[in-house]
Amino acid sequence: MDHLLAAVDLGSNSFRLSIGRVVQQDDIAHIYAVDRLKESVQLAAGLGPDDILDDASIARAITVLRRYGERLKGFHPDRVRAVATSTFRVAKNVNVLLPLAEEALGFPIEVIAGQEEARLIFSGVANELPPSQNRRLVIDIGGGSTEFIIGCGFEPMQLSSLLMGCVSYTQRFFPDGKITADRMDRAQLAARRELETISRKFRKAGWQEAYGSSGTAKALFAVLTDANMSRQGITLEGLEKLRAKLVSDGKVLVDQLPGLKASRANVLAGGLAIMLAAFHELKIESMWSGEGALRVGVLYDLLGRESAHDKRDETSKQFMRRYHVDTAQASRVRQAALKLFEPLAVDPQQKEDLQKSLGWAAELHEIGFSITADHYHRHSAYILEHADMPGFSNDEQAALSWLVLGHLGKLGKLKSRKPSRNQWAALLCLRLAVLLMRRRESLQRLPLRIELDDNSLRIITNKVWMANHSLTAYSLENEVTEWVKTGFNVVLE
Repeated sequence: MDHLLAAVDLGSNSFRLSIGRVVQQDDIAHIYAVDRLKESVQLAAGLGPDDILDDASIARAITVLRRYGERLKGFHPDRVRAVATSTFRVAKNVNVLLPLAEEALGFPIEVIAGQEEARLIFSGVANELPPSQNRRLVIDIGGGSTEFIIGCGFEPMQLSSLLMGCVSYTQRFFPDGKITADRMDRAQLAARRELETISRKFRKAGWQEAYGSSGTAKALFAVLTDANMSRQGITLEGLEKLRAKLVSDGKVLVDQLPGLKASRANVLAGGLAIMLAAFHELKIESMWSGEGALRVGVLYDLLGRESAHDKRDETSKQFMRRYHVDTAQASRVRQAALKLFEPLAVDPQQKEDLQKSLGWAAELHEIGFSITADHYHRHSAYILEHADMPGFSNDEQAALSWLVLGHLGKLGKLKSRKPSRNQWAALLCLRLAVLLMRRRESLQRLPLRIELDDNSLRIITNKVWMANHSLTAYSLENEVTEWVKTGFNVVLE
């Protein structure tokens, strides 16, 4: 395996594109960077009090994504993964931004949850560090959110994402660039209040090494070491010295802070306040700068999907264990649903994604039984949409939730999502699989198949089998009636 993968990180402060070459060495795949692009977009700066992203910020984002799209021309969609973070999660007009961004980039963009962002960040940092069995604390101060992770090896143990970032805090506490002791005190206090929600469990878990990843940590590390404010990476003493200088100067003076890039100057105060709060609240003694972060984590996650170690498969299995799913029944439904879906004439690129979603939905459709059997499908759908599911984007969870909500009951409740014809076809496969496996027994051969054309879905049955299974035949007739009521053309033959 020797090819290129690409990760696009749409952060609240910077957009990054990383292209890595995958090289197989001693049966282990390694990723070596071959190209990197970074643009300071400061998307979070365009969020108004109503969380509406302004036109100027959207225009900046689209301009940068067009450049990235040009660099990625010729890449297969399976080898590019674009993820969007805090500002995309918060912006109320993301439905306006996202289609424009995807068109400019030329690839789908996943809006990921804070917990998923934290997991990928830890993976990125861990993959760039020497192997160690020590517990590691990683802090990533982004433009709109800050992620905190404790893990060992490549496995995160504690994950948290807090809604505070260098751009949002600079706008909130230092909007005109003026830095005073009072403003810095208020910024640190606000950050410490956010940290109070996680500080106890993080201190209890403990760690032996601490790393700061991404722009703020790298900037602080460079300034503290180059200005001789700290001898061992980032320290509390060094941070306090930097704070005192910024307050004394009244603003960030780039020419008096060796190691500081001009592009980082206008968000330094907000990032410093958050880092100071983290050191005080978590009792951090010292911290080193970690490489990799989100973009590298995305590359390794993409590599895992290629090599059949998809984190989403692992998450599905974990959920089955957590919610005590009847694995034999889940397997029966999964096999039946995928067998029904396989021969359908669906666009090849869409088909692979739909097959995966259909398989996971079949495995997880009964997790709601852990709450109650009454309306269990609603409970299943709610869990899948709102739970922390490592490896899944927000959109993937929503699609999974939709399938599971729709596997039982009326279809009218599903129209608001405006699914495609292919998504309806996948849902029909899941509903029929559940219907056929109602006795929770395996079938040597499925007694029906589905054909899909431009105008209709046809269910073609084994009439002899149906004649000997009147309950299934009756249920199937009711199923077709339900589809007809929604205006969808399903024909039973």
